[in-house]
This record gives sequence, structure tokens and C-alpha cells, in this order.
Amino acid sequence: MSKTDLPYRPCAGVMLLNRDGLAFAGQRIDTTMEAWQMPQGGIDPGETAGQAAIRELGEEIGVRHDKVELIAQAPGEFHYDLPDELVGKVWKGKWRGQRQTWFLYRFLGEDLDINLATDHPEFSTWRWVDPHELPALIVPFKRQLYEDVIAAFSPYLKG
Repeated sequence: MSKTDLPYRPCAGVMLLNRDGLAFAGQRIDTTMEAWQMPQGGIDPGETAGQAAIRELGEEIGVRHDKVELIAQAPGEFHYDLPDELVGKVWKGKWRGQRQTWFLYRFLGEDLDINLATDHPEFSTWRWVDPHELPALIVPFKRQLYEDVIAAFSPYLKG
């Protein structure tokens, strides 16, 4: 089976902005290279993308639904393909990449409300960054997707 025969994994992603308009970025725990990203994850059967986005915030960074406010949902879906060397090694070889629905949320809590020590930790550390810096922080194969997400949310971003 070739890579192009595999489907895309359905996912939800969240750009979480603080009061200063900076976006959450977490350093992935499962890689030796420097790889930062925003919260994201698979959509479970029977779950909407919006429900998955809120669940992922809780699972990945310990932020509950009452600590966020929806600003916008990006139109359509965004896709990325895994590099050939990763196909078959991640997600048990079932997916060629991801198709993601993205949400922009305002973080209503305090930094202390962010807790990376969740049941299934994904990040080793985190920081607030200018959203326009995110494509330079992400692994190269997701860079275009992040540029597209930023373009979709540009009416709501500073600078």
C-alpha cells in the first residue's frame, strides 16, 4: 500500500491566545529535535471537531472549557502529509497525515491554570509566542499548515 492510498487522520487544532494576543506553544515531549506546536489531536468517533478541540485542551495542557472563549473557527480543513520516513511508523501506519479543523480561543485563565502534567503528557515545557512566529517553531512538514492557519485567523491577530 502506498502513502497515497492511506486516508488522513481527522483532527482538531487550537490556537490559544492570551490577553496580550500571544499564542500557546508547547515543546513536544516525544522527540529529540526542537519541535513546538499548538494543542491538537484526533477526533474520536461520535465527537465533533469542536468537542475534540476542548477535550484536547484538557488532555494536553490541563485547560478546562470554562477557561476559554471561542473567537473563531477556521473555514474548511487544513491538511499535511507525513514525511515518507514517518509513514507506517506513527499512528500504527493507518494514516498518511492529518486533516485538521482549527479553532481560535481566548484563554480566560491565568498561566498557573496551564498544567502539562496530565495523564498523557505531550509537552515538556511551554511559552507564549507571537502567532506569526509559530511556523518557524513547528516541524518543517507542518509549516505550510501553520501558515494557512495564521492566514485564516489573521483578522483576529495583532500585527
